[in-house]
Amino acid sequence: MLDDAAQKDYAKYRLERAGEDLDVARLLFDNGSYRAANNRAYYAIFHSLRAVLAFDNFDSKKHSGVISEFRRRYIKEGVFPEKMSQMIGSAFVIRNASDYDDMFIVSKLETQEQINNAEYVYTEIKKYVDLRLAGNP
Repeated sequence: MLDDAAQKDYAKYRLERAGEDLDVARLLFDNGSYRAANNRAYYAIFHSLRAVLAFDNFDSKKHSGVISEFRRRYIKEGVFPEKMSQMIGSAFVIRNASDYDDMFIVSKLETQEQINNAEYVYTEIKKYVDLRLAGNP
């Protein structure tokens, strides 16, 4: 079990990682690498979720475990809006298809939507994490 200081360190690190992934997603998009941009947009969301869950001493080796725990603790409880759950689900499906389906072709428009969703999730979670880091519940 992590103490408060370690939880904050993990949350900060994971949020920084999410921000880097979001920056890379934008660069890849600008370069026309839509499949790879979807991957990085998903990971921006995934690491954002892990940043929040650090405050609960929760992590999982399975992506589905992180997603379901975040939904249970933060979306069902009304901390974050329901639409965030849909964005997370969409990013998970598209990332899996982009990474594992041989014939999956993603459009520029779909990729832009995934990056926009990742920006939204990251921004909302960053606000929450910044409040928690400042000592506000």
